[in-house]
Amino acid sequence: MEYILIVLAVILGGLLGWLLKQTFNAEPWVADVVSDTAHQGPMNAHSKLIGLVTLLAVVTSFFALIVSAYTLRMDLGDWIPLTEPGILWMNTGVLVVASLAFQWTRNAAVRNDESKLLPGMIVTGLLTSVFVIGQFIAWQQLNASGQYVTSNPANAFFFFLTGAHAVHILGGMYVWTRATVRLMSGKDTESVRRSIELCALYWHFLLIVWLVLFGLLLST
Repeated sequence: MEYILIVLAVILGGLLGWLLKQTFNAEPWVADVVSDTAHQGPMNAHSKLIGLVTLLAVVTSFFALIVSAYTLRMDLGDWIPLTEPGILWMNTGVLVVASLAFQWTRNAAVRNDESKLLPGMIVTGLLTSVFVIGQFIAWQQLNASGQYVTSNPANAFFFFLTGAHAVHILGGMYVWTRATVRLMSGKDTESVRRSIELCALYWHFLLIVWLVLFGLLLST
């Protein structure tokens, strides 16, 4: 299962490259602009970018360690593969659409098309909430079928992997909530657009992580 770790490393490398490209491709006359409100100046934007890069690096390392432990633990004799709930396929589809909706919103933000920002954020939030609720339903279905978290190591890892991913989704939803509230209030639209761009990347990242985790669960 070393290929899983390689995939996660490639994900991080690609995202870091994309972020650096966005930073260095900024027009000089844009980078030199200093806002009248200093807290939203270029340095603040770059700080958010660096913060996201750091977060993605930490999250990638976290899931890489979990996947590594998963592959080592499954080689022991008490490992009993579980039957993944069918709702996970629907959840995956919902998360894909949520990521696409966020990309659509991000593109509108780049074009300064403010009329599409709030609808796009609301749709993204609703779809992401459906994904999290769907994951909870999957856990309930496993419990109803007698496959509890303490039944065997495979079950424990399933709940831990999906739970850890859901927690990171909820963390993103906190930032989504703040950006959406600011959009509704009509304040600070420039910083909101920046938040949307960074959040969209975070959503894409979590989608890729989920696809890797889901593929690992299905194959083992």
